[in-house]
Amino acid sequence: MRTEPLPCYDEHCYDQNASAERIAMAIDLCNDRGVRLTEMRHKILELLWEYGRPTGAYELIKAATRRMSRPIKPPTVYRALDFLMSQGLVTKIESRNAYIPCTHPEYPHECLFYICIECDSAVELEDPRLEHLISQNTALLGFSPIRRMVEIEGICIHCTATDSA
Repeated sequence: MRTEPLPCYDEHCYDQNASAERIAMAIDLCNDRGVRLTEMRHKILELLWEYGRPTGAYELIKAATRRMSRPIKPPTVYRALDFLMSQGLVTKIESRNAYIPCTHPEYPHECLFYICIECDSAVELEDPRLEHLISQNTALLGFSPIRRMVEIEGICIHCTATDSA
């Protein structure tokens, strides 16, 4: 099992090589953890990597129905997403009610997301300094967090370059 983070690739780790390698990693992680990456869970994760942007459950339902050539019901996809999130393979972008694959599921970490309001891309960034600051403030307040999420909306470098051209 790989324990060090994978290198990030161009286009925020969402190119085809990264997708295949990360799906293989997900299979290995599930095997190591003694949990099953069922066909449906695998397809949903694969679709998320293919989209490479935050994707809603109903878009995933339509895509999975096409891909598997049979009707897929919402509870099936939501159960798959719940499993993928519980294993750290997928994260929910709350402000979009959408899901995105975690770029480094091989170790637990907190992330912040930079979300482009023009092209809907999302970049996951780990920052230990921010994690430390949040932990310090949490302890100072005596607060017991259930989960942390930091989402920053703006315009990505690609859209900024397009707008200024």
